[in-house]
Order: sequence, then structure tokens, then C-alpha cells
Amino acid sequence: MYGHVVHLELIAIVVAEYDPAIDFFVRVLGFELIEDSPALTTNDGRPKRWVVVRPPGATTGILLARADGDRQLRAVGDQVAGRVGFFLRVDDFDAEYHRMASAGVEFVGEPRTEPYGRVVVFLDIAGNRWDLLGPA
Repeated sequence: MYGHVVHLELIAIVVAEYDPAIDFFVRVLGFELIEDSPALTTNDGRPKRWVVVRPPGATTGILLARADGDRQLRAVGDQVAGRVGFFLRVDDFDAEYHRMASAGVEFVGEPRTEPYGRVVVFLDIAGNRWDLLGPA
């Protein structure tokens, strides 16, 4: 090894607007709002924010980045070209699945059991595909 600690601090998800994305990740998914600070303006002159959310107890967060321009706007909901690109692991799959469903999360298909555990695909507010994962 290299003799020093390295960890993935943030990943960015491009969203259409900040506040609905914050609401989805905090209220619906149960993430913590770590930071919501003003930042430099966007290329088109609109105010920008540095918005970070993360699951409770996690060290890696998500930077909610509002789309800046047409190219980024086209990427909203298609961060990884239609594939599942984000994976949310929970201890109690059934409880979390039912809680999320009652909060209005859109699931793609039904929960199933795979060798690596229980899984179901869901869509975030932007339309990106996530796996909800739990123990087998």
C-alpha cells in the first residue's frame, strides 16, 4: 500500500434544481444535509450553491450539482447512461423498501434475492437508477 489513508469523499449528481433534490435525499431517503453554502456563480450568471448530502454514518457524500447549461441539463437523470450507477446498502431491506415506497419513491421491478443480497432498483429525483441493497 501507499502508507496513507485515501477515501472517496464526494461524488456529484447533476440535478435540475437544488431544493427538490435536497428534499428527496433528506426527507425521502433519510440522508443528512451536511452543507448548503453559497458558491461562485454559474457560467450563465445564476447563483450557485455547494450542497452535500450523505447517508447517516457514511463518510462519502453526494454533491448535488445544479445543471449549468444545456449539456449538463441533458445529463440530469442519465448520469451513467441508463445503468444502475449508485448503490444504497441498508441493514433492514424490507423496512427500508416499505418506508421508501410509502414516501413515493419509484421502484423499477420487484425486490429479488441475488447471491449478494436482496435488491430492487429505484429512481432518484433526477431519474438516475439506484440499487437498494440489503442482506440475503
